[in-house]
Amino acid sequence: MTRFSLPMLGLALLCAQQSMAAVTAEEAAKLTGELTPLGAERAGNADGSIPAWTGGLTTPIPGDKPGGRRSDPFKDEKPLFSINAGNAAQYAEKLTDGTRAMLAKYPDSYRLDVYQTHRTAAAPQWVYDNTLANASRAKIDNDVVVGAFGGIPFPIPTSGAEVMWNHLLRWRAPTARFYATAYQLTADGRAVLASDASSIQQVPYYFQDSNLEDYAKSNLYFNIRVNLSAPAIRAGEGIVGRQNLDAAKDQAWVYLVGQRRVRKLPNTCCDTPSPTMAGLMSFDELEVFSGRLDRFDWKIVGKEEKYIPYNANKLMQPTSDKEVLSAHHLNPDHVRWELHRVWVVEATLRQGQRHQAARSRYYCDEDTWTCVLGDRWDANGQLWKTTWGQVMAMPDLPGNFMFAFGFNDLLSGAAMVAGLFNEKPVHYELLERLPDVEFTPDALANDGIR
Repeated sequence: MTRFSLPMLGLALLCAQQSMAAVTAEEAAKLTGELTPLGAERAGNADGSIPAWTGGLTTPIPGDKPGGRRSDPFKDEKPLFSINAGNAAQYAEKLTDGTRAMLAKYPDSYRLDVYQTHRTAAAPQWVYDNTLANASRAKIDNDVVVGAFGGIPFPIPTSGAEVMWNHLLRWRAPTARFYATAYQLTADGRAVLASDASSIQQVPYYFQDSNLEDYAKSNLYFNIRVNLSAPAIRAGEGIVGRQNLDAAKDQAWVYLVGQRRVRKLPNTCCDTPSPTMAGLMSFDELEVFSGRLDRFDWKIVGKEEKYIPYNANKLMQPTSDKEVLSAHHLNPDHVRWELHRVWVVEATLRQGQRHQAARSRYYCDEDTWTCVLGDRWDANGQLWKTTWGQVMAMPDLPGNFMFAFGFNDLLSGAAMVAGLFNEKPVHYELLERLPDVEFTPDALANDGIR
């Protein structure tokens, strides 16, 4: 645990379920000094392996084509060293449980190529301003965020739930389009296409021309529409999702080609299988963690230094999916790992609730609040799944965006890799704001092609 006060940790443990108040104005003022505008420690670590934050990456990447294929700002760098099954013990304290388990399960193929750490996180000034305002006004009331808009809601978190809400409400493009493929990796090493899809997403929480009062009328924070073109049996399927700060108001609809009808999904929560992932991932495993928090009690374990996947533009450079896939995981040749400080948050199943995962642990980057790694234990106490996300740097936003994500089932040997852009001509295109009607059942019906 590094630079994390025991009084703050004690407060976090006491605030798992109750209404949580915002920090004082004096505490919030740290966002203009010792903390970055989004709440990370501005200083580097003691030995300099994590540098100080100096504003993030905001200058164009040579060769980058926003609205087209994106480049790697660190393409000329070489790994500082590699971690494999043979030397994992040497680095154990900086590896998550899931990472150590992957090294042990796939000793001949899995490794971490560790590169120089770059703190590329950035956001527009208006996001920084809203984050500062949120710090002293936002709170959680019965699992629902209130008093937050247009920035990180809890840049100085005092509970695990606040960290996870920071992940759900992390800064990302207000409106964007992308095209991606997803694959099931079978236990015997085959890659099976699960989906080839186009997606548009919109984040009303980050509409710059809005304000807290207007936003609170709907509390919608994330809308998405997905249309599938492959595999053939799923061509023409579509889904619309609308996520609300009050998770009880989340909604989703699916277009079923066999029925030529749009149907409302009865449950978009938690361990329900997601149609966009061919039923192979649950809703709350998308992008490492997605969805409602009320199935679990959350606590902050601490802030730690861990090797995590970061600045993943390298992964997008090959032009074929085959090149970036290995039999059981991403090809380590194309995955960049760096040392970063992360908030470690543990979730335990809340009394009276049901879920396949009895306990989970998440590792959330302090600079972006993106939870980039997660581990899940089953009811028998076995480490069951490890989830991961790959986050690219986007100076044209400016900011960082999780594109590829997936999981490895450490018991069955199956895996899922989603969000690959490699064979696509467009790597996350920023768009002008779309009308709300684009994220409705009617829009989904209009997209139906068979």
